Amino acid sequence: MKIVFMGTPAYATTILQELVQRFEVVGLFTQPDKPVGRKQIVTPPHIKKYVLENELALPIFQPTSLKDAVIIQTLRDLKPDFIVVAAYAMLLPKEILDMAPCINLHASLLPKYRGASPIQQALLNGDSITGVTAMLMNEGLDEGDILGYSVCKIAPDETAIELFDKLSFMAAKLTPKVIENFSNVSPLKQFDCDASLCKKIKKSNGLVTFDDARKIYNKYRAFILWPGIFLQSGLKLKKIVLHAVEGSYQPGEILKIGKESIIVGCQKGSIEILEVQPPSKKAMSSVAYIRGKRLGVGDTLL
Repeated sequence: MKIVFMGTPAYATTILQELVQRFEVVGLFTQPDKPVGRKQIVTPPHIKKYVLENELALPIFQPTSLKDAVIIQTLRDLKPDFIVVAAYAMLLPKEILDMAPCINLHASLLPKYRGASPIQQALLNGDSITGVTAMLMNEGLDEGDILGYSVCKIAPDETAIELFDKLSFMAAKLTPKVIENFSNVSPLKQFDCDASLCKKIKKSNGLVTFDDARKIYNKYRAFILWPGIFLQSGLKLKKIVLHAVEGSYQPGEILKIGKESIIVGCQKGSIEILEVQPPSKKAMSSVAYIRGKRLGVGDTLL
């Protein structure tokens, strides 16, 4: 059984690791190398680095578009029985969808959280349950028929780091089951009326104000990988804990100073801040930061 795999980040890499042990993977399609960081160093996608470092005999393709006639013919020449897609960040044109069953491993319980950031959206909304959906792709955005689910709980303090890992391993176990039992699966249509859409995350999404402690903490959990959370002043809140969900305070008021952290009030609730990073400086403890700014209890962290 020949499989073409399409994916880019670590989430996709975990799925590929399982597939290469079970099937003949005849090609990897991933995003082009991109400049990363302040120095804009051209860096390959996580999945490409994995293939190269492990010396897998797997041809790698990095097209900027899947509509190119050469790319479409390349795919035809690979003669895949299945095309498996996971966080690839490109829609598949009809010419590719018609070649073979195209199965997407989407990190939400569809039709909830169609789109680019389902893991982050589940955390932003404070959900207690999420999962992975294996979906038969069509021309729409995550609108295809459902082939299988895996479901898990989200711990109250779980961040995107842990949740990405958890869901990638679930997807890796679900994918072979769906492929091996494909002829016996009765696809389930999605109810569009239950659908919700999540967009691509922007750096500006990380901006927080001291309005609601729970919302701030959920943003911290969701955006811990990127873009992080930060104040209008540019001060990044690198490590925080939800202290209380009740109580009403002046936004940003320093309520308590401990040995390793400070408690800051919000219009609703309060958060414990352990580590911050001022603009263009290294991360430091919140206590060291406020001492350097000569701030005390009753002052505001804005």
